[in-house]
Amino acid sequence: MSIVGTRVVRIEDQKLITQGGTYVEDLREPALTGAVHAMFVRSPIAHARVTSIDTSAALEAPGVVAVYTIADLDLAPPQPAGGPVAQPWLADGVVRYVGEPVALVLTEERYQLADAAELVDIDYDPLDAVASIDAALADETVLFPEHGSNVLATNGGPFDDSSFSDCEVVVTQTVLNQRVAPAPMEVRAAACAWGEDGRLTAWLSTQNAQIGRGILAGGLGVGEEQVRVITPDVGGGFGAKIGADFEMVVLAWASKRSGRPVRWVETRSENLVSMTHGRAQQNTVTIGGRRDGTVEVFRLEVIQDAGAYPRALFLPTLTTLMGTGVYHFPKVEASSRAVATNATPIAAYRGAGRPEATAAIERAMDLFAAEIGMDPAEVRKVNFIRPDEFPYQSPTGANYDSGEYAQALDKVLEAGGYQELRAEQKRRREAGDPIALGLGLASYVEITGGDGGGESGRVDINPDGTVTAYTGSSPHGQGLDTTLTMLLSDQLGIPMDKITIRHGDTDEVPKAIGTFGSRSLQLGGSAVRRAAEQVIEAAKEIAAEMLEAAPDDVELNADNGNWQVRGAPSSQVVTWTQLAARAEEGALSADVWFGEGTPTFPFGAHLAVVEVDTDTGKVELKRIIAADDAGPVLNPLAFRGQRHGGLGQGSAQALLEEMNYDADGNPTTSTLADYAFITAVELPDFELVDMATPTTRNPLGVKGIGEAATIGSTPAVHNAVVDALAHLGVKHLDMPTTPYRVWQVLEGVKK
Repeated sequence: MSIVGTRVVRIEDQKLITQGGTYVEDLREPALTGAVHAMFVRSPIAHARVTSIDTSAALEAPGVVAVYTIADLDLAPPQPAGGPVAQPWLADGVVRYVGEPVALVLTEERYQLADAAELVDIDYDPLDAVASIDAALADETVLFPEHGSNVLATNGGPFDDSSFSDCEVVVTQTVLNQRVAPAPMEVRAAACAWGEDGRLTAWLSTQNAQIGRGILAGGLGVGEEQVRVITPDVGGGFGAKIGADFEMVVLAWASKRSGRPVRWVETRSENLVSMTHGRAQQNTVTIGGRRDGTVEVFRLEVIQDAGAYPRALFLPTLTTLMGTGVYHFPKVEASSRAVATNATPIAAYRGAGRPEATAAIERAMDLFAAEIGMDPAEVRKVNFIRPDEFPYQSPTGANYDSGEYAQALDKVLEAGGYQELRAEQKRRREAGDPIALGLGLASYVEITGGDGGGESGRVDINPDGTVTAYTGSSPHGQGLDTTLTMLLSDQLGIPMDKITIRHGDTDEVPKAIGTFGSRSLQLGGSAVRRAAEQVIEAAKEIAAEMLEAAPDDVELNADNGNWQVRGAPSSQVVTWTQLAARAEEGALSADVWFGEGTPTFPFGAHLAVVEVDTDTGKVELKRIIAADDAGPVLNPLAFRGQRHGGLGQGSAQALLEEMNYDADGNPTTSTLADYAFITAVELPDFELVDMATPTTRNPLGVKGIGEAATIGSTPAVHNAVVDALAHLGVKHLDMPTTPYRVWQVLEGVKK
């Protein structure tokens, strides 16, 4: 019986629960003996000229080893990351957001850092802040005068409104997808040491050791062979730990300049203001069609708040790519702009552009349904892409592999008792109940493994018959160790406790792309699978010799891990241990690059049920019913965990989370006392509906699941809150749907 598809408890958890993980801060490597501790001095002002920096007092403070500013760095300036300008390693004459690093302090003991950093005397000449998208578009204050505008990138548009001239109904709405902080449990951390051979070893909390190596090598101006990156346990990333941040390049440089290993871990408040943020889009949707529910024209205009420096201008491109969602619209128009503001730079965050697309189109479908007086579930069904249309080429350039969108929605409606819920909603409204019931739907599709790259995988059968596998993917909380071990155990017939997964060391896995965009199983898993297939083929030759049979007559019994002659008595077998002892060194090893995988498109449907106290504005999330289809499931337990995490994170954005700035660009949510997280108290038990539509685009038939539930849950919960208030005249309100915001909207419709 195959282990694939069965519930297997995560093998990672035993260590994490009994001993705890080993994170960057826990490292006690010999190479780090005598390490100094580092802290960045960060700007307290959103926009200012740096007129002077005096480090003399700090240098005289107890334990201070060095203080560095941009004047000390002899590194080549960073190259722009796909935009017209680049962020300097340390502030160079101007600061552009609160939290921008201006100087670096090194001390002998960690407790000395804060006092020493306070003594770095920096004189700022404040400049007008650009604190919103509207202010950025006005161009009254331009953050980069050499560029001449706050608009960093433009794609598509302008449009002619005549596109909608034949529509019976046209609805337009601007939908804010608010700025949020990834806030992983483990904040950013790094440790750096240079060896006597002139080679750097960097321990990073990162999702991508190999990308991190490339960033460090490029920043330092050395070859990649001069840099080794090791990733210990990582306490969450959510896309914000891809590669290495600018601070890590400066730390590596400081280690070489000072002649000492360097350790750095940021504080939680630093993390909230200086780690890249997510979302921050303002999307205007215009949808037109007929009163029978048919949508004829859809327009999406994306404005991305990029923050102070362009770090991920691909985000609005992903939003427009996935802009039409699960629907077949005859005419589609999409455009995007990215603008600079005096706020923390924006980069990838769980879903990276796809949640924003889904939020826009799913609000649009509800607005259209309300305008024509049709149930939002029925409007969706009228416009779904049909199963016989796959593979489907969307008007925005995405090539969907497979989907059963109507089936997913029907399953969720049935499981949730949708008609009964609508009847209860009607009863409450007729009775004037102040506790309003709201139902929110979201049908979504997303792209996974969409980076266009491949992944590495290596499998070694050791002399004792155990297995060591190396993956370029990065397990950091998703259960990937368990999943890959299950995959290999199923293929090789070797027990899971005899299999070890290695990752996160660029010396052991020199070539890789890593983990982001829900790519790990479909690409990393396919690479490991192919390596195992090659090992099996090599083993067949050796087994045939030992069994005195032709290779074509020999087979592996994957149920018990024995090699045997096909049709011969079961006593005539060769075990992996016997075979490994006979094989020459390296004969049972395979190192592959799986590069054939193309993007896959997971999909699903979510139904959220909320209650809203119309007197206070308090929203309570009562139920979420979710179908998340990512193809065949290797481990239902891990799959369920990924869905649970996504549903919680997506709901949190709809209900609570928001990074706020005042008119001067000062963050007002810079601690966990102000930045609201969701907890188990605010979340219901999730009701999960199973569904699996395979893809033909990788050997496993799987699609990504790491971000899917996040993408569907946010608009479902958002739509539910609006739906709860619809009978009171509310047509839309922006996220997060906090009690104060709901109360404000209700007060507005009373006037």
